[in-house]
Amino acid sequence: MPRYSLTDKVVLITGAGRGLGAATAATLTRRGAHVVLADIDLPSAERGAASLPNGRGLALACDVTRLDSVEGAVRRTLDEFGRLDVVVANAGVLGRNTTFRALTPDQVGSVLSVNVAGVVNTVSAALEPVLRSRGQIVLISSVFAYINGAGAIPYAMSKAAVEQLGRGLRVELAGHGASTMTAYFSIIETDMTRQSLDADPHLQSLLSASPDFLLTRIQPEAAASAIADGLQRRRTSITVPGRWRPLAALRGVAGPLFDRKLARDAVVRDALAHLENR
Repeated sequence: MPRYSLTDKVVLITGAGRGLGAATAATLTRRGAHVVLADIDLPSAERGAASLPNGRGLALACDVTRLDSVEGAVRRTLDEFGRLDVVVANAGVLGRNTTFRALTPDQVGSVLSVNVAGVVNTVSAALEPVLRSRGQIVLISSVFAYINGAGAIPYAMSKAAVEQLGRGLRVELAGHGASTMTAYFSIIETDMTRQSLDADPHLQSLLSASPDFLLTRIQPEAAASAIADGLQRRRTSITVPGRWRPLAALRGVAGPLFDRKLARDAVVRDALAHLENR
């Protein structure tokens, strides 16, 4: 497809009050877009909108677990700008770091309600106006869609589900002139990451079983720039850092081998035991 200009495009971003969502809003406005920062924490979204250049940001309260809330955000966007070109389904949670055995079904469901149902609600609410503008849908997945998620199974499950949604939409929307981009990121340096990963020594021990180069963190601004570049090129997927691409391509072979390694690793077993029993 020809290069996609972001100038005067209208972009709705969920979970835009902080972290990757806020960085994406700032990056897209610098490239000429109008952005709607939708977040369950309205004051955070308002602070983000106030920091954007030329008054190009609109802050809205939005709970992605409620379809009517997302539909309301889409209506407000259309009322304000008259169109919607791009939606970025960014809102997500990590959930509790522990083994599946130590989780209740409700705890699993609380992660899936945001990371899966929330994405479904976002896409469903925004789909028709995005199709009318022959625009784009951006889904935020993760390398956890295809690496072992022990210690964070609900999160890994959710990102695998998002990946499958993106694959299906890519085919279904092609005939309408619209497109879908799935973003695979490794660990992004955000408040959520610091509060969940950095504060948990047992999770750090679990992650240490992976090669160091795969654990290199990326800044939100770098991830946001990759999203903007991908939109302008109408990419169907992006992977950041790029060193993950060979592993993704070889996942059918590398995945089972890595799973076997983790299952036999004494450090991993000890870390999981501490997570499960604390």
